[in-house]
Amino acid sequence: MKIEIWSDIRCPFCYIGKTKFEKALAQFEHKDKVTVIWRAFQLDPEAVTDTTISAAESMANRKGISVEESERMHDHATAIAKDAGLDFHFEKAVPANSFRAHQLSAFAKTKGVQNEVEGALFSAYFTEGKNIDAIPELIAIGTRFGLSASDIQNVYDNGLFAEEVKADQEQAYEYGINSVPYFVLNNKYAVKGAQPAEHFLETLQGVFEEENQF
Repeated sequence: MKIEIWSDIRCPFCYIGKTKFEKALAQFEHKDKVTVIWRAFQLDPEAVTDTTISAAESMANRKGISVEESERMHDHATAIAKDAGLDFHFEKAVPANSFRAHQLSAFAKTKGVQNEVEGALFSAYFTEGKNIDAIPELIAIGTRFGLSASDIQNVYDNGLFAEEVKADQEQAYEYGINSVPYFVLNNKYAVKGAQPAEHFLETLQGVFEEENQF
């Protein structure tokens, strides 16, 4: 079973959805037959990395709302994340364009460590307050999972995997995806949003049974 997940590193519910999905996958009897592929989706492709403002200020500017309202939205997401076992620190988050992070994920896919790198990128943004648009930070993340620092630098020096990132986004638009996370199973079943682990597990079981009827 192939599961493609469209998500953005800066999307809190994508991290929450990843956590709930992995909880379900761990309980799935046929998890050894599942291949997970992360697909790039940028909620704000035009975002400009700015280390001088807070994540709440960045959201307020983007959505045309008050900083206080942004903080309330962040508090809400933090509470949901806590229920999923995650520790968010929006007060430390660095507003950053996520394109380079998606490039690293695409490169990690070719080396078999994409899921691990995705998790580390989410943690870097939501928990550790790292700049996910800074190449040294991205190199530090990638090398934790056996990727070569020189290979990662080469990705950015030569714009590698940029077309793959753009293609993922275009495919999302073709599918009609306008919010993430968005899970596509075997190219024809979809799960939208950070659903409860129980829902993911039921979907996995249902799709597997339907696809393996004799």
